[in-house]
Amino acid sequence: MIEPVSKDTSIVAVITGVLYPFIIVFGLYVILNGHNTPGGGFQGGAILAVLFIGRYLVFHTDDFSIHRAHLVEKALLVVLILVPVLFIFGSLSRRYPQWNEAYLIFMNLLIGFKVALGLTIVVFRYAFFEDR
Repeated sequence: MIEPVSKDTSIVAVITGVLYPFIIVFGLYVILNGHNTPGGGFQGGAILAVLFIGRYLVFHTDDFSIHRAHLVEKALLVVLILVPVLFIFGSLSRRYPQWNEAYLIFMNLLIGFKVALGLTIVVFRYAFFEDR
């Protein structure tokens, strides 16, 4: 949640809070339009990772659970492997060609969230390691 502005809040914290919704919208836009335009899951995921990393840099909190993020990332990897196996090798792409675009969008979303979590985990591991 974006906290209300107080008298002792820095300009960087206020600007970060204002930019949050725009970064989310832009990251999701890049992910959702990746099958038609340059961009996609990786680029959109990197943009979304900026949210978590920027929040840490500005507010310097350690309330992010790296263990939970690892579990979610592993679950995303399993889904990322199973969906193409079922869709392509299960001949769903040939039987239902109208699902191809939805499949590409779903895969971009999975890749985007996996990349966002992965980059965030890498940065937080380094940050928490350096703090000690």
